[in-house]
Amino acid sequence: MHLFLDSANMDEIKQALSLGLVDGLTTNPTLLAREGGDWEKRAREICRLVKGPVSLEVTATDCTGMLEEARHLITFAPNVVIKVPMTLEGLKAVSILREKDIDTNVTLVFSPTQALLAARAGATYVSPFVGRLDALSQNGMNLVAEIMTIYRTYNYPTRVIVASVCHPKHVSEAALLGAHAATVPYKVMLMLARHPLTDSGLEAFLNDWAELNKQSD
Repeated sequence: MHLFLDSANMDEIKQALSLGLVDGLTTNPTLLAREGGDWEKRAREICRLVKGPVSLEVTATDCTGMLEEARHLITFAPNVVIKVPMTLEGLKAVSILREKDIDTNVTLVFSPTQALLAARAGATYVSPFVGRLDALSQNGMNLVAEIMTIYRTYNYPTRVIVASVCHPKHVSEAALLGAHAATVPYKVMLMLARHPLTDSGLEAFLNDWAELNKQSD
């Protein structure tokens, strides 16, 4: 399973890349707005740093506007993926972009039928939002399981990026379900490597080693 970073913060991106674990990156208007400044310059720099796919989202709500934005965004770098909202106008745009061999990521997916339509339209990626469903007392990972079953049954090539990831359990469950990728905030990426028993075990090893060396002095 691939790990994508969900961020537009340059410090986070550089630190995550230094770990050698980042296969791609996703952004959205909220993440870019949070950083401020020249968003186009920031997006181009992100595409330069990240070697894998970088999802940049359109903000138009009509197909014509989405296609205009897509034509501009793909000039940033060859690894740009056009992120499109799960709407009827978005599906129309995805279908047209597919004919032009432009990669797309259908976002804000909350039901298996939405994921089915995205695959039918020819989306390269689909992004089910598990954390937002969990916040409504629903089980976001059930949605991922249903999408994976549909895609496997009909051999859809669309890849599933588990999004709105809030904690490591989301990532492990996504991997067990066979999701193609999970896109995670930097803080969650760090949490994936941590466990209190690892910390206590390492501390015990180092204390024992220090004691052994004292005895040999």
